[in-house]
Amino acid sequence: MSHLRVVSDNSSPAHSQTETSDATGTATLPLNQILQGDCVDLMNSLPAGSVDMVFADPPYNLQLGGDLSRPDNSTVNGVTEAWDQYDTMDSYDLFSHDWLQAARRVLKEDGSIWVMGSYHNIFRVGTVLQDQKFWIQNDIIWRKTNPMPNFRGTRFTNAHETLIWATKSESSRPTFHYDAMKMMNDGVQMRSDWTLPICTGHERLKTEGGGKAHPTQKPESLLHRVILSTSNPGDVILDPFFGTGTTGAVAKKLGRNFIGLEREHDYIAHARKRIAKVRPAGTEAIKITRSKRSEPRVPFAHLVERGMIDIGTKLFSAKGKLSARVRADGSLATEDGFEGSIHKVGAHLTDAPSCNGWTFWHFMGAKGLTPIDTYRSQIRAEMAEA
Repeated sequence: MSHLRVVSDNSSPAHSQTETSDATGTATLPLNQILQGDCVDLMNSLPAGSVDMVFADPPYNLQLGGDLSRPDNSTVNGVTEAWDQYDTMDSYDLFSHDWLQAARRVLKEDGSIWVMGSYHNIFRVGTVLQDQKFWIQNDIIWRKTNPMPNFRGTRFTNAHETLIWATKSESSRPTFHYDAMKMMNDGVQMRSDWTLPICTGHERLKTEGGGKAHPTQKPESLLHRVILSTSNPGDVILDPFFGTGTTGAVAKKLGRNFIGLEREHDYIAHARKRIAKVRPAGTEAIKITRSKRSEPRVPFAHLVERGMIDIGTKLFSAKGKLSARVRADGSLATEDGFEGSIHKVGAHLTDAPSCNGWTFWHFMGAKGLTPIDTYRSQIRAEMAEA
């Protein structure tokens, strides 16, 4: 990779370079490293279709247009860095087009891309996303529990930011850990509005002079939810605007690989120190609640052919009032001559539009009526062990 500087995070347990193939041959993917330079050039130097997820927190172009003071006349430290300055909206749109096009090229077909921003830029970035044929899965509202007040008193307090979760196309099949997110929300389906605090306290990185190391450092809680919901252990997560390394720190903690792209030397220095302190959780600790839909499919007939359920066995509903007999092909037949799958026959007997036959039907075992799903779980465990 010419015209770039690679800054490695040697503390990462996965600190290595993985050989990844693309259409032009074999190229080296710099896992758990920070590449210094322009994000578009750097992304274009990576193999096509090589990363599982992109998380992007691009410049918001939110110039204050002058000093902003608090009621006590102290000055608010806004974003005044050169990287957040664009002459016109057209130049910002062109920038958005270029980096999103580069991100699309390196993203896998079933990968996810997350882009976040404020009202200053998120609608324009969202337009470019859709113009480039990305398919929006969700927009997430991050509601800040402790937002900065509107000191001028001229409009509502800006108390939220927006994240867009998208895929390369409508037909993409991205990773999404629905049940894990439900578990994180006390057993209730997680909604698209997330209430989380901004980055403060010990998490906020400081310069030697005591100032903020980065003006828009994001909280790790936000990245924890993003990464856990749409990636798997061992996946590669690319952050083209790495800043002080929140994505890398959370990725390392959760057993994912990262690639960070950043122009500013000072941010990279802070990111390296921060990531070096992270101790990744063990393999067991990063396991999550899995969806039953993600488990291997086991037809009921497999139980019959393996002799777990004998041909002619009488199956019963949970209370034993309804019954049907097992046939050689795994279908069931009732006394009144109705036949079909375990699901179809269960729905027929209960006069319901559908039925989960695995939980509806029971066999008579040594301890009484036992769900047939017990045997399915046994087969799945054998498959997982194999």
